[in-house]
Amino acid sequence: MPAATAALSRRRLVARAELAGSAVCFGLMAILARKLTLPGAGFTAGHLAVLRFVVGALASLAAFRLLPGLYRPSNYRLLVTRGLSGGAVVVLYFYALAHMPAGEAGILYNVFPVIAVVMSLFLFQERPTIHLWLAVLAASLGVVLVLGQGHAGLSLGRGGVAALAAAVFAATSANAIRAARHTENAATIFFYFCLAGLPVVLPFALDPWPRLGGAFGIWGLAVLMSLLAYGGQLLMSEAYGTLSVSEAAVWLQLLPIVQFLLAVPLLGERATAFGLAGVLITVAGVTYGTLFGHRRRA
Repeated sequence: MPAATAALSRRRLVARAELAGSAVCFGLMAILARKLTLPGAGFTAGHLAVLRFVVGALASLAAFRLLPGLYRPSNYRLLVTRGLSGGAVVVLYFYALAHMPAGEAGILYNVFPVIAVVMSLFLFQERPTIHLWLAVLAASLGVVLVLGQGHAGLSLGRGGVAALAAAVFAATSANAIRAARHTENAATIFFYFCLAGLPVVLPFALDPWPRLGGAFGIWGLAVLMSLLAYGGQLLMSEAYGTLSVSEAAVWLQLLPIVQFLLAVPLLGERATAFGLAGVLITVAGVTYGTLFGHRRRA
């Protein structure tokens, strides 16, 4: 195997591991967000969105201070576009989680990888192979089984509309990250995600915030949720520097699967036969897409 081909294979392997790690971070983040927005916890979707961006921006500034040269913005318009769309995703998805069952919100939101693939056909002229399309569809079917738990039908309402809107903005963000990775590093992209996204979510955080006194544990969980989001975003942005939007879409289907598996021990949710079957189908789809979905280059 030529050295260049071997190096590319290693980069792709690392990028897939990064997306898997991103799924773990985002899965834990979603569970904590659900717990923190339950009645009596004190946080609203707007609170968590603002906290996520503030903690992320502070962590980014600390990283820039410790690693000179890490902050290297180039395409400001693309960075700001990614930040604005990402801010809309955060507040809309947190709103959906607070106003409808997490499973139904996940089904609606998780159409974003498919939307992202369709967008990439026009934005980057990417041509996914038939194997990759089959992998995306199989993994998506598995996710529907996991999150639907064998129930047909969804009650939209305000939460459902918010989840679908979040999916559209998430697909836009995925393509913006892919485009930005040609000139920007992952840390710079994430910093502008926080910087431009914060004004989007601030109007939704005007309700009284939980007090620090006597609720430090709740605030600690909220900060941990924000740090998990920080790790998930960095890993995902880094992976988009190597993988196409269509291949990343297959691996992004792991996110709700990880969330489902973590929710069983952490939230006490029950795993059904449909859910376990969905896990197997999704994993099979991801494996199939990884093995056969890549278009070989000369």
